[in-house]
Amino acid sequence: MTSAHLPLAPAPEMGAGIGLKPQHYRSVLESRAEGMWAEVHPENYMTEGGPRLAWLDAIRREHALSLHGVALSLGGADRPDRGHLKKLRALADRYQPALMSEHLAWCAHDGTYFGDLLPTPYTSAQLDRFCAHVDETQDALGRTILIENPSIYLPLKSEMTEQEFLAEAVRRTGCGLLLDINNVFVTSWNLGQDPYAYIDHVPGEAVGEIHLAGHEQDKNLGDQLLIDTHGAPVRDDVWKLYDYAIARTGPKPTLIERDSNLPAFDELMAERDRAQGLLETAHG
Repeated sequence: MTSAHLPLAPAPEMGAGIGLKPQHYRSVLESRAEGMWAEVHPENYMTEGGPRLAWLDAIRREHALSLHGVALSLGGADRPDRGHLKKLRALADRYQPALMSEHLAWCAHDGTYFGDLLPTPYTSAQLDRFCAHVDETQDALGRTILIENPSIYLPLKSEMTEQEFLAEAVRRTGCGLLLDINNVFVTSWNLGQDPYAYIDHVPGEAVGEIHLAGHEQDKNLGDQLLIDTHGAPVRDDVWKLYDYAIARTGPKPTLIERDSNLPAFDELMAERDRAQGLLETAHG
């Protein structure tokens, strides 16, 4: 790190939260569920005003907030866009999020944005580039960020494991980790690896947040290929892996992600409540 950053500071009341969608603004605002918090993609709120910011202002007064970015392309060849970082800093200064995060992925190159989170090879050269981008981002934001592990569908060129890559990024930059349990399960299934061994080799002390989401089988290949869709309930195997993870890392703020096939708020809250119960059990 080249400058002092605000440390990871999850609010003490943060238990299980949900990804905030406009359909659920009022329900989230009015919720008084124990441990409740909300996460948003900041790119949807980088505006000067309007109803979305008005809702977010109101929700932030009632609940802790996390900003989960999807567009910095930290795993790409290009430096993070300085205009984007400036807008992200302004949003963070306004809402003072408890947590901020991005992805071990790339989504833009040479001015073209691809609208997807694409995987990066785990090589020494890529590690150097990624760490430089994380440092630049943290310096621009004045905050420590969390880095999320990706979903992988095919083997990538590698000189190290994903866990080793992430652990070294944590050591070099002081960033934290956002451990996406569904991504661990999907990647491990697709590559024929052990998801529990993955959890065992993640630096648990660096984990600042956990994500839970649903996956689905590929329409053509069936269970030969699992897809991280965020469009289905959390699967039982992922719940079991989550229970194992928090036993190892300790309870961490946990988010239920649902980005498509959005269910009724009560259905989403039932999953959130299940995560909250597991967190409370882990607390002892």
